[in-house]
Amino acid sequence: MNWIILIIAGLFEVAFTSSLGKAKESTSTAMYLWYGAFFISLIVSMLLLMKATQTLPLGTAYAVWTGIGAVGTAVMGILIFNEPAHFWRLFFIVTLIGSIVGLKAVSH
Repeated sequence: MNWIILIIAGLFEVAFTSSLGKAKESTSTAMYLWYGAFFISLIVSMLLLMKATQTLPLGTAYAVWTGIGAVGTAVMGILIFNEPAHFWRLFFIVTLIGSIVGLKAVSH
């Protein structure tokens, strides 16, 4: 169950980083709404990470959490913010996914 909580925490990390990007692009009220989404996502992500680390090894949980956030944010950057998607960028995103899966596989 705590692996699911950790994955959800990582998805909220993607939400808070994406909210920062949207806030940067917005003006007026929309900007403040995106900053509100950032703070809410940040708090939820941290609370879920804290919950997951009660039973999962701290180093593994943190690495998986940041990995999900890094991969998710990079993909969001490509899909939403029109960042480049050249071969080497995609290659290293895939290797990061492999590392996350590997950490899960070797964790107790």
